[in-house]
Amino acid sequence: MSDLTFYTHPMSRGRIVRWMLEEAGQPYETRLLGYGESMKGPEYLAINPMGKVPAIRHGDTVVTECGAICAYLADAFPQAGLAPAHGSPDRGPYYRWLFFAAGPVEQATSLRSLKVEVPTEQQAMVGFGSMSAVQDAIEGALKGREYVAGDRFTAADLYLGSHLGWGMQFGGIERRPVFEAYVARLHARPAAIRAVEIDDALMAKQSQPAE
Repeated sequence: MSDLTFYTHPMSRGRIVRWMLEEAGQPYETRLLGYGESMKGPEYLAINPMGKVPAIRHGDTVVTECGAICAYLADAFPQAGLAPAHGSPDRGPYYRWLFFAAGPVEQATSLRSLKVEVPTEQQAMVGFGSMSAVQDAIEGALKGREYVAGDRFTAADLYLGSHLGWGMQFGGIERRPVFEAYVARLHARPAAIRAVEIDDALMAKQSQPAE
């Protein structure tokens, strides 16, 4: 039995963590939770008091929030090479873009999906400023580069790329050529393909009528 447990739902941000787990290459146990009683029940609330997925338990350590889970797994399993080494000049950009995705990108796309527009005179009050500023910053970081932090794939690419892919799919982020090429490159990774296949199969199974 694995000491790494993954709590998720196949139609959730857990898909990001599934991809990260597949990249990490370690055995893990999946526990599926439904929206409603199981996700809000006392057993899971002891894992995540927010009653939301995803979450992981690694031994006695519990981690929630996608960005934090990605960062944790990259450090917990360094043999997978998903984070620049401590002391590397790439470590700074790695942290920068992990947290940029978790902060400005998440905030900007969430407000856009809710059709909330921040008035120009109040943009200084929100962490992302404006959606155009967020998108321009990402495009500037990716132009002429394959990856956002150094010359190889890291958890920062996985997390940022997941946000860009999701945002472009549902109209929250512009389909800029740089974004589309970046996301296509990331989604072609074997671990990304495996993760999608696993979660799509779970979705199909859940949709089947009970016999």
